[in-house]
Amino acid sequence: MPIGGFVLHVQPERREDVLEEISRFPDLTVYGYDDKGQVVIVLESETSEEMEKRVDSLLSIEGVITCDLAYLHGEDEVEKIERGEYVPKIRFGRKPES
Repeated sequence: MPIGGFVLHVQPERREDVLEEISRFPDLTVYGYDDKGQVVIVLESETSEEMEKRVDSLLSIEGVITCDLAYLHGEDEVEKIERGEYVPKIRFGRKPES
């Protein structure tokens, strides 16, 4: 199960709207925010692809400027890859195709 720490950069005047919107995301925890529009979150997902989809969803929220990865833990996913049980399809920074 990948666990990622992210910093969302949001328009400061939209912060409360963004916080309300992201409160509906499953397995997302807000750890803090400031008046400059930085929101610290942790996401948990079953696969790295699912996490990428959630990040894409976060980026589609009005007022969200960027979503920067601070850390990523995926030890159990790595073990599945090593056993040949899982093959990730990771973009590694590419923009999603429209």
